[in-house]
Amino acid sequence: MKSVVGDRVDCLDGLRGLAALWVLVGHAHLLTRFSVPVIGDPDLGVDLFIMLSGFLMVFHYQRRRDREPWEASSTWITFWVRRFFRIAPLYYVMLVAALTLGPMLYDARMAIDGFNGVRPQLAERYLDSSLANYLAHLTFLFGFSPHFAYRTALPDWSIGLEMQFYAALPFIVIVIGRIGWLKGIVAVTAIGLVIASGLNRIGINFPMPTFLPLKMHVFAAGMLLAGALRTDRARAYQFAAIAIMLVLAPVGGERDLMHETVRVTLVLIFFAFIHTHRLPEPIARRLRPIGAFLGNGFFHNLGELSFGAYLIHLMVMQPVIAYLIRTTDVSDPVRWALTLAITVPIVYALAWVGYNLIEMPGQNIGKGLTKPRASA
Repeated sequence: MKSVVGDRVDCLDGLRGLAALWVLVGHAHLLTRFSVPVIGDPDLGVDLFIMLSGFLMVFHYQRRRDREPWEASSTWITFWVRRFFRIAPLYYVMLVAALTLGPMLYDARMAIDGFNGVRPQLAERYLDSSLANYLAHLTFLFGFSPHFAYRTALPDWSIGLEMQFYAALPFIVIVIGRIGWLKGIVAVTAIGLVIASGLNRIGINFPMPTFLPLKMHVFAAGMLLAGALRTDRARAYQFAAIAIMLVLAPVGGERDLMHETVRVTLVLIFFAFIHTHRLPEPIARRLRPIGAFLGNGFFHNLGELSFGAYLIHLMVMQPVIAYLIRTTDVSDPVRWALTLAITVPIVYALAWVGYNLIEMPGQNIGKGLTKPRASA
């Protein structure tokens, strides 16, 4: 069995589902003071999400480019409409919920921060229900503004980032088509690094990396791994080596050897699963069953619920932890375990409801709106 069959990637659902679970578990670590390396860092899970997104967008572009050529502006519109209705419906519902429940969530977070002895979160992150904040998030423009970039109880900083990537992708693909994969990806990443460096020099700092140039190198790594599917083995390995260099790009923050090692490992694991057929047979033989396992029914469902779980989990987790702090006297590991035991079932139940009642109808609307154009 190959790792890539037609329009399917065996392990992709599992990787997507595990990335969302990683973020959830990582936040539980941070908020309960129970610190474990790697799995206790939700940012690494988000980076895996971003790399998966870069891969997926290029993978589907390659699969559809004969019938939906990106040289045609109609293809851009089709792509943007589909992506909007993939993200926006559930996000808008969760945005209203987060801003409506802001006072309760802020109270829970103050209990958590006080107990953990850390710097309290700014009140406006939870309590800003102004029209300007709503408009910034409804239009997905909040990622361009340090002021609005981190101003809801949702972990939505990456959602605005994702929408910027979707907006830029047709132009990136056109550049790649004209000058080649490696030159195009390197050029786009270099532009992002220059912009990120310029912002830092003039003192514009984002509370989270919500602006595309700050994470373009991670998207680009995933894009390269997808581009490598249409190359020979030697060139695929070259693409993987450059993808590793991209995730190590010096963009903001302090350098951390452990985090850099994990990011490199994620690239290698991702490459190994989607390019199993290009690995030495003894290694490929061991990876195929794992890839198939990550594509089974359970992991398929976990992947389908990943977006909802990602959006919802902090709104459930913070009140749970605040309640445990106020009503129990247990060790940090026990509080962490109790948090997950209570939070995970609730989060995934709500994600299932959101997937079936909001996400899928939204996706169907997007497909319906673009079907005549796609057929043409």
